[in-house]
Amino acid sequence: MPISTVAAKVIGVTLAVLTTSLTTAPVWAQGFPVTAGQKATATQVAQAGVPLSELAANAPDEYTIKRGDTLWAISGLFLKGAWRWPELWGMNLADIRNPHLIYPGQTLYLERQGGRATLRSRQSGADGTSLPTVRLSPRTRIEMLASDALPTLKSHLIEAFLAEPVIVDENGLTRAPRIVAAQEGRVLLTRGDRAYARGQGDAMLIDEPAERQKAYRVFRNATPLKDPVTGEILGYEAQYVGKALLVHGESTQASVDKDGKPRTDIIPATIDIVAAKEEMRVGDRLLPEPPQQLLSYVPHAPQGPINARIVSVYGSAVVNAAQNQVVVINLGTRDGIESGHVLAILKDGARLIDKTDAARPELKLPDERNGLLMVFRTFEKLSYALVLDITDGVKVGDRLVNPL
Repeated sequence: MPISTVAAKVIGVTLAVLTTSLTTAPVWAQGFPVTAGQKATATQVAQAGVPLSELAANAPDEYTIKRGDTLWAISGLFLKGAWRWPELWGMNLADIRNPHLIYPGQTLYLERQGGRATLRSRQSGADGTSLPTVRLSPRTRIEMLASDALPTLKSHLIEAFLAEPVIVDENGLTRAPRIVAAQEGRVLLTRGDRAYARGQGDAMLIDEPAERQKAYRVFRNATPLKDPVTGEILGYEAQYVGKALLVHGESTQASVDKDGKPRTDIIPATIDIVAAKEEMRVGDRLLPEPPQQLLSYVPHAPQGPINARIVSVYGSAVVNAAQNQVVVINLGTRDGIESGHVLAILKDGARLIDKTDAARPELKLPDERNGLLMVFRTFEKLSYALVLDITDGVKVGDRLVNPL
């Protein structure tokens, strides 16, 4: 029988929900990062809209979401501040109950009335024209919608940084298990090779009861990250070189030496190299594979005042960061920094001599806003952030403040 596309969509969503409830919940269903403050902002905007003065200069009357779009880009399309997603969400709160469940194909319509602006979505045919119909064949199609949900930003820009670099304290890597030997006296290890590892001191690298082998990431060369202002070492960034699986844990074995005296043999753990970004070697360190990161973010401004600095641009040979590059900032969880925090980048004003004054005084030009970045991974004292909108190069030492 003919069923409208609207009804078909409802059926698809229902099937997806039922499927999700019977299987492991996807990441977005396990809790999306919308705070009480963001929800309050959205609710307030839902009641009154936003002032027309807050709209982007070329905000479109309607926009159909397409694959490749991001919440960040769509927010910047309608509002002056792309990080102000809770306001855009509130402009259409009745239709968008969860800002992480927006899909390609949905159309947003901008309405201006009484000096305020709101958004709404409607299906084609809402003006009274008949809806197109589709015929369902006698089969069931179940589609998981979560994978199509609109991301906050292009995830491929940060996925490697959720998996590869790691920031540890001064003794983090020195306390970590290390590779101690390879088969057949090999010096370099790559994917498919077997190697042997040991824990530090009494912390043996042992098996844990589990249904599958435990995964470890392999690191080397912990580079100190210093605060540009105080010179304090805030942490060490380790170089990711590959991944290994623990096959057998470390153990000891009683035996006798050639003189017949008893001794205790140390049997190192057995590991298999399953991924290699570059060749590994004896001395490289192992850290447990961390839990999967939540790959969806709601851009928002920090609640309190921020005065931060850029500590490093990822990649030791890089001097200036461009758009879509990753930097490290000198604030972390101890300072209240969260994933999704958006900060404004200030370019340090130049110092020069006032040649129009006979006394030739030195002038310090004002710091100028140079763009925005968004935090996507936090540690205790440091955080990774993605450079989003900039007008000029970003360098170590540049100041970061609230994006107001």
